[in-house]
Amino acid sequence: AVVSTQSTGEKREEDNNNTNTERLNAIWSKKQVAKDAKFKKMRTENIKALRKLAAEREKVEGKLSRRNVVSDYSSFASQVYAPQTRVGVFLDRGSELYNVKNRYLNTYEGLLELENSLPDCVTQPRIKLPTLVAGKGGAKKRFEKRLKELDDTAELIKLEKEKQFEVPAPPRFLQKVVRPPPRPPTPSVETPSEEDEKRELAVIFLQQLLRGRAVQNMMQEGKEKRMELIDELRSTESLKPEEDKKIKESKKAARGVQRKQRMMHHKESLANEMLEGMGGKNIGQMADFLSKELVRLQEEQRIHAFALLAERKRRMREAEESGKRQVEERRRMEEDEIWRQMCNCHQGTMETYLEDIIVRSVDKTADEQARQEIQTKAEQINEIAYEMESKRDRLQSENMVAELVYSFLLPEVEKETLRENVKREQRRHILAAHSVIHAQTPDIEKEGGSSKK
Repeated sequence: AVVSTQSTGEKREEDNNNTNTERLNAIWSKKQVAKDAKFKKMRTENIKALRKLAAEREKVEGKLSRRNVVSDYSSFASQVYAPQTRVGVFLDRGSELYNVKNRYLNTYEGLLELENSLPDCVTQPRIKLPTLVAGKGGAKKRFEKRLKELDDTAELIKLEKEKQFEVPAPPRFLQKVVRPPPRPPTPSVETPSEEDEKRELAVIFLQQLLRGRAVQNMMQEGKEKRMELIDELRSTESLKPEEDKKIKESKKAARGVQRKQRMMHHKESLANEMLEGMGGKNIGQMADFLSKELVRLQEEQRIHAFALLAERKRRMREAEESGKRQVEERRRMEEDEIWRQMCNCHQGTMETYLEDIIVRSVDKTADEQARQEIQTKAEQINEIAYEMESKRDRLQSENMVAELVYSFLLPEVEKETLRENVKREQRRHILAAHSVIHAQTPDIEKEGGSSKK
């Protein structure tokens, strides 16, 4: 009964250990799958982040590269031939428009109609086997070789099909739990009567008495046979009481020393355990502190890197804004200068226009007044001339003609000399103005080129 209970207990422990190991293997496999999925997700996120950083790094300086059409169409891996879905191009979009929709293929009635329209040679093929002529010709050999190849291929196909239906090997951590077979029913014995039981107990008691008595007789016989040896041993034992005492005392001393050593070893083990516990605690705290410090330093470096990137972006934007502001201020100054020049030009044209009008009006009025005065003077001169003509003689007329010729020729010569002097003065001023303008032309061209840049 004790052996059976012990075996059942061991079996139960074995079953529990097996179930625990299977459970641990299942949990481990689930954790492994979760870890792989997490690593895969981290890798994809890392690849996305690297792609974004690479794209931003290309546009850091604000230099946009122009598209090279020749390289795009010469490379079959470009966006022209193989566009990426993450860019926004879906190649399969609208593919249902190209699906073939045929009544003969999509409906059962269409299939029946198509089958009826086909000739009999298509649905019922007739194959004629070639007749082989007996002899040593090459056709028979080729036919046998072809049959052998077909048999080999059929054998290979059969082996492949059998391999498909083979039971795969069980995985490492997933094993089927084999239930133990049910226990057989406990055998039952018919209960004997009280008289038979008492008789059986009496027989068993008699057997025990007889066996005990036989053992006693055997021991008595052996004692009588070896009586001399027993007497000799008793005599030697009586001669060694002092040695026994010494041995007992030495054993007691050795036990005391062993006890002390065990106590010392126990104390040392306790002290070592306490020291190891304190050391482990300190080391754990130090490792925790160092790990936290490492995480803090990594976060600080990451934040510092983000701050540097933000500072760089801010400086770049400030530089762009300052450049734009300078361009706008230069453009505003140019527009103001253009407006000023236009206003000056309009004002100058207005002044010249008014001056022309005033000069024309003055000339017109002066012309009219001069004509009136000339007419009055001409009338007076005519009257005087008529009077003098009536009174003068030939000598006076010749003197008058000479005075008229003198008054007509000399003013014209003075006018011509005056005009030449004015032209000479104007030419000198014009040459000075031309030299000044030609000297300032390169500076104006340089300022115009810098403003355009």
